[in-house]
Amino acid sequence: MTTPEAVVRALAEPTRLRAFAAVVLGAGTLADVAAASGLKVKDAGTALVKLREAGLVEGEPARPADLKPLAATLTDAMPADGLAPFIRGEKLISLPVAPERRRKILEHVAAHAFTARTYYDETEVNELLKTWCDGGEVDHVTIRRYLVDFGLLERGGGMYQAQPLPM
Repeated sequence: MTTPEAVVRALAEPTRLRAFAAVVLGAGTLADVAAASGLKVKDAGTALVKLREAGLVEGEPARPADLKPLAATLTDAMPADGLAPFIRGEKLISLPVAPERRRKILEHVAAHAFTARTYYDETEVNELLKTWCDGGEVDHVTIRRYLVDFGLLERGGGMYQAQPLPM
């Protein structure tokens, strides 16, 4: 199955992107792809081979592959309720600047990372938040600080307590 990463890798090369656009717009033969994309026939042929290998183009004449399963995968990984593009799955990608949206994102993280009215030591809090921050733009220390600032975690006596979220 084609993955989002494979699609990005395949289309990151300008020649392949032009060839793919030509196929999407209806060019099916090598000559048509070359003419529609402005590529040399040899370059268009190489691009089509790579696009077929990536699972983006299929058949003779060439046509776009069915990417609906890929679209469904991407849609499933993106949360509803305005959390995208900040959260994908159980990963925090970034934080919005607007305080209301930031709070909503932090509430989502707190609800999924912690159990309300449960105490955690700092090491536990850090480990839980590191899994959320891995690969994102924001580090776990910053998220911990924001969670305390927004009252989603209370700190005292070396312990943190997750607070119930408002309904």
